[in-house]
Amino acid sequence: MKKRIFFALLGVFIIVAVLAGIKALQIRSMIDSGKKFVPPSETVTTAIVTDESWETVLRSVGSLTAVQGVNVSAESPGKVIKILFEPGTAVKKGDLLLQQDISSEEAQLPGSQAQLALADSELKRAQRMLADGITTQSDLDKAVAASLQARAQVDAIRAAMAKKTVRAPFAGRLGIRQINLGQMLREGDQIVTLQALDPIFVDFSIPQQQLSQLRAGFPVRLSGDALGSDAISGKITAINPLVDAETRNVKVQATVSNKSERLRPGMFVNASVGLPVRQQVIVIPATAVLYAPYSDSVFVVEPAKDGKGQVLRQQFVRLGEKRGDFVAVASGLKAGETVVSTGVFKLRNGQTAVVDNKLAPQFQQAPKPENN
Repeated sequence: MKKRIFFALLGVFIIVAVLAGIKALQIRSMIDSGKKFVPPSETVTTAIVTDESWETVLRSVGSLTAVQGVNVSAESPGKVIKILFEPGTAVKKGDLLLQQDISSEEAQLPGSQAQLALADSELKRAQRMLADGITTQSDLDKAVAASLQARAQVDAIRAAMAKKTVRAPFAGRLGIRQINLGQMLREGDQIVTLQALDPIFVDFSIPQQQLSQLRAGFPVRLSGDALGSDAISGKITAINPLVDAETRNVKVQATVSNKSERLRPGMFVNASVGLPVRQQVIVIPATAVLYAPYSDSVFVVEPAKDGKGQVLRQQFVRLGEKRGDFVAVASGLKAGETVVSTGVFKLRNGQTAVVDNKLAPQFQQAPKPENN
């Protein structure tokens, strides 16, 4: 019985040993194959690292404001009897917008004008009588006062009529009508908004440490969602002499032509101030960068050590400003080196490569992609 158990255990041990040996041979074979494995060459597009001179730019986010903008309001209480404008239309300075009821003033005006005519007549008579020595200076003074008082009464009635005749204070574009025909307006009730849109102001802030670089007349370029791929240019017209004590920023105002009226007050835009000093930068396409949390890197194309073909070397870089399709490299590359320009996410360090630039994209600093 004991011999049977012994031989059974021995058989199991032999089987396990044979299986372990076979598995060990398989693993060793796989390791040897892995060491001998050479990844296939990858077809890549390349770009040359270039040394360029870029314009120095200060960037900020700005807000658009009208050169002149106002909510046209009623100066005097009264009923609306005529609305003489269409919402959203352009008007000139002095155009009649609204007429309130002036029937009461019109009824009073002829009587006041008659009183003025009588006072002027009596004044002339008093002047002749004083010259002939018939009347006294006191009578003439009373006639002068009566004439001035009558004239003031006429002017007051005309002023009241003018306040109820609302005109455009300046040329611009009207907004949405906020009153209705027959409505009783109180003093200060809003009628319509009026905005002068050409030119237009853009207000933005710059940190105090960059204030010494700014001057009135420096060019400003605007971009934003409302402008699409187009950029609008203007010039700095005012720099606030006061620095905000909370943010340590200084407010800057630029004036921009807006003949097409694409820009509207209240919109936000990206403002870029061009400085006269240029900077030398090392430039590569932005698509050549493999972005990662620990560090960004690129793949440099170099000749293989055996002189056969080309290999890829992963190089970590520190990036700077980005413009269009390009990005500046602060450190890690030198001008003249060749880097892979597209598809870097699928590459590995030391991998062989075949360069084929037939389908390489054209990189630009100010790309204008087609709206497909």
